[in-house]
Amino acid sequence: MTNTLSVNRHRTLGLLGALIGLSVTLGACTDITGSTGTGEVATAHVPDDYRLRHPIAIQEADRSVVIFIGHARGDLSASQRADVIGLARVWVSEGTGAIVADVPVDTPNARAAASSFQEIKALLAAGGVPAHAVTLRHYHPDDPRTLPTIRLSYPRIAAVAGPCGLWPEDLGPSIKDKSYSDNTDYHNFGCAYQRNMAAMIDNPADLVQPRSETPADTMRRSEGFEKYRKGNSTATTYPEADRAKLSDTGK
Repeated sequence: MTNTLSVNRHRTLGLLGALIGLSVTLGACTDITGSTGTGEVATAHVPDDYRLRHPIAIQEADRSVVIFIGHARGDLSASQRADVIGLARVWVSEGTGAIVADVPVDTPNARAAASSFQEIKALLAAGGVPAHAVTLRHYHPDDPRTLPTIRLSYPRIAAVAGPCGLWPEDLGPSIKDKSYSDNTDYHNFGCAYQRNMAAMIDNPADLVQPRSETPADTMRRSEGFEKYRKGNSTATTYPEADRAKLSDTGK
């Protein structure tokens, strides 16, 4: 009886040891592969292509004009009037919200700024901006050393990229630097190019879809068809082309 119990005990302990060893092995395999249970491996990866690493995004951003106002002058200069008129012109075509005018109060130039704001409202109205699209907001500057200004800003759809200047790894030669060992671009490579390209885009919608076609020039097309029916050349001739040639003087 004692021998039978001892054999069963050893058999049970051996079975438990085998199960524990199998579970440890499976757990080690899971830790090594990093599996999430769905067959996917979760690893951090930074794209090598700068266009994917620093993509150009379309979002709403503010466009602003700053107007400096002296304490003894309440009207705008010629260049400031041009800035306000230009702001009104582009707001009509790209503005997505009201123009917010930040005007200082309790400052040495507060009275001059209030007078200048009235002129600004008149210029904006003459440029096609309705009165309800201009919002006045008073502020008190935090730093008394700076000259309080009138700031005109409005939201618009813009293409942006960045931020640039991120250096997660050292550019110096090192075996620990992945870009150096794998001969790939460093993280900040191409960011300035993408940012400048985004700033030069006139209509951000062009990045998503092409513009609709404009109507054809019927008169020009009819002239080309008429030449084709008569058997004449449909190419455009430029009489001034010969005058653009280099001079034969000295030959």
